[in-house]
Amino acid sequence: MKSNEEVVREAYRLSEGSVLDGDGFRALFTEDGTFNDMPNSLTFRGDQIPQALAGLVGVFPDVHRELLEVHSLGDVVAVELRIQGTHLGKFPTPIGDIPPTGNRIDVPTADLWYLRDGKIESFNCYNAANVLLAQIGAGPDFKSAIEAAEKAATGA
Repeated sequence: MKSNEEVVREAYRLSEGSVLDGDGFRALFTEDGTFNDMPNSLTFRGDQIPQALAGLVGVFPDVHRELLEVHSLGDVVAVELRIQGTHLGKFPTPIGDIPPTGNRIDVPTADLWYLRDGKIESFNCYNAANVLLAQIGAGPDFKSAIEAAEKAATGA
């Protein structure tokens, strides 16, 4: 049986843009396992898990995860990493797609992997989504946020 750290390292390998094996990645999870994109409040289960990987690779086909620190603490593996890649695909947003910019991303991230009997029960990804957006040229729209808050405060 592989160690928990070996399982997690295999998950990273299978999710690289140059490898992308969504079904292999999914097979590392328990039947009821979850992949939680924490900054975006998204949870993926079952067949959604490989689709989430494919979505990221569709935007950043050369996605790579540079593992900086890996710490195995019983059934928990904590990883500090950087998600890197080139914005070559459309980036979906609630109001439309951001066209490819060709910009490079280098996003600080911390992942927590919870395992049970050699399988991933829960994967919580805490990436700096604001950094990613800034790096592809989609900084915050403070003007609209201020106008919306003022409108809400006045009831107009």
